[in-house]
Amino acid sequence: MTLPSNLDTHRITEDKLPAARTEGTLPTKTILQERYEILAVQGIGGMGAVYQARDLRFGAVSRIIAVKEMMNAAPDPRLRQISIRNFEREANILASLSHPAIPKIFDFFSESSRSYLVLEFVDGRTLEEILADRRKPFDQEEVLHWALQVCDVLTYLHGQKPPVIFRDVKPDNLMLRHDGRIMVIDFGIAKVFEQGQRGTMIGTEGYSPPEQYRGVADPRGDLYALGATLHHLLTGRDPRLEPPFTFHERPIQLFNPAIAPELQTVVSKALAYDLDDRYSSAVEMSQALSNALPGRRPLSAGLGGPQTNAAPQDIVPKWTFRCEDEVRSSPRVADDVLYIGSYDHNLYALDAERGSFIWKFPTQGGIASTPIIYQTQVMVGSDDGHLYAVSCRTGHEIWACAFSGPIRSSPRVEYGHAFVGADDGYLYAVNAQSGRVVWRFQTAGPIRSSPLIAGEMIYVGSDDGFVYAVEMRSGQVKWKYNTNRRITSSPAALDVMLFIGSTDGSLHSVNAASGWPMWRFRTKGAILSSPAVVEDHLCVGSADGNLYCLDAKSGRQVWKYEAGSPIASSPTASDGVVYVGSNDGTIHSVEAANGRSRWRYTTGGPVPSSPSVVKNTVYVGSNDHNVYALPA
Repeated sequence: MTLPSNLDTHRITEDKLPAARTEGTLPTKTILQERYEILAVQGIGGMGAVYQARDLRFGAVSRIIAVKEMMNAAPDPRLRQISIRNFEREANILASLSHPAIPKIFDFFSESSRSYLVLEFVDGRTLEEILADRRKPFDQEEVLHWALQVCDVLTYLHGQKPPVIFRDVKPDNLMLRHDGRIMVIDFGIAKVFEQGQRGTMIGTEGYSPPEQYRGVADPRGDLYALGATLHHLLTGRDPRLEPPFTFHERPIQLFNPAIAPELQTVVSKALAYDLDDRYSSAVEMSQALSNALPGRRPLSAGLGGPQTNAAPQDIVPKWTFRCEDEVRSSPRVADDVLYIGSYDHNLYALDAERGSFIWKFPTQGGIASTPIIYQTQVMVGSDDGHLYAVSCRTGHEIWACAFSGPIRSSPRVEYGHAFVGADDGYLYAVNAQSGRVVWRFQTAGPIRSSPLIAGEMIYVGSDDGFVYAVEMRSGQVKWKYNTNRRITSSPAALDVMLFIGSTDGSLHSVNAASGWPMWRFRTKGAILSSPAVVEDHLCVGSADGNLYCLDAKSGRQVWKYEAGSPIASSPTASDGVVYVGSNDGTIHSVEAANGRSRWRYTTGGPVPSSPSVVKNTVYVGSNDHNVYALPA
């Protein structure tokens, strides 16, 4: 692994860390490197402390960071050398990693007898602290939610080349942020894996796998430690107080009969004594966990406990599936498989009928882009700046095309080419078979609008306020129309008319051939929603909290439905019914003919995702981390 060139790291030597120095913690208002002001002590360990600090270089804002300290006072020179290597290893490994659940490293330096890591500050509490306060086991759904997040981190670590083994998964190294996300902390004994390499026993007794006591580091050892952690969280029994490797004598059901047998089976397999009897990978264990509680409901959003919907629901979901972060992407269904992206960085494939997990494809950024199916592959953009083509059957990458900015636009495919916008301001044409860029067209702002293909033309909006008509073959602009405000809405067309919303609060109709304006309908809020053509009408949502139905030819209002909350979701029409989400977490079903409500279903978070209706089922994502299948 290579370190990023912009990280200032320095090798620690024993002469920089004399053994005699044993001072206590740094007082508040101490300034390190003329930059980092110590604010408070966050924690104290045998090797030093962790501080909350402020980066003084950012004078206009209060940028809070964490400073991890090592004081090497060990009398044995060999132990001092081990401590130095561990500290250096943590800096080097963190510098080479980029994952939302791993704290970012900003700096690394020494002062006198102490060395410091400057890290992203994580506002939260460890699972060990929370468990100690509550004095009873956690609910299985909450534990499952955390376990899936940890599996995602382990999948990322073990997927590095060479793999990184964490070697110390335990409740004290899993921090729960106030937004409900797990952070994996303390990489002090993490190790870059080399096949067959042995080392000294290291880890935490009770959680470490048996082979780690023999100096063997293997990615499956992290799965054992995760299994031990889950056992602890589900039973409240601390494995450090029990004889090692005796989990089979203390099955979960003895202490917590409420735990589902399927989840107990997953934990037991992860805790197998022999390496080959465990799950082969974190991906396999994640799949088993996902299938353990298929009917699970929304979980806690943070440290405040579970959230429930207080209002009675008009309908009951057919199924729900929980991701690890917000679901802003919109679903697509093909051959009874649902594909959807999540801000947990993954593209998911689910059984559309049952909601069961099939596979997930990890990217390096959140996914707001909506996937598109082309032949045997599914394409999707990611905030990591790549357009991916993935096998529909296996979930394996076919190709990845790198752009210069995040991709929140959704790809469209025609004539063997994918067309998509990116935050770098370009509209790209990409060969769908090879992933090679054929041409790109530049605008003056990020393109988060998704292109519309009609005949030989591509129509797309940009944050620069313009709608562009671009020739498909050459990538040359034919005309552009200025709305004077940012456009994230995607265009729709009917006959010679093109329709698109703008943050100026208007739905614009222009001639698709010339770009000349035809009519304009003003709402009282920005229009982020994309219009849907329903026979000779248009439906579009507005930030003013209304869903509008307009006559497509004249732009006159036919009806208005009051959602009661801003609408960023794009409406979908099927069999005379319009479906749309709103920012208060509600999914609305409305009669297309008159705008009367049929039913409402309330989720636990805003719904920017746009519904998809297939076989009398409405599929939609929510920022409460769930994908929903609702009866149409």
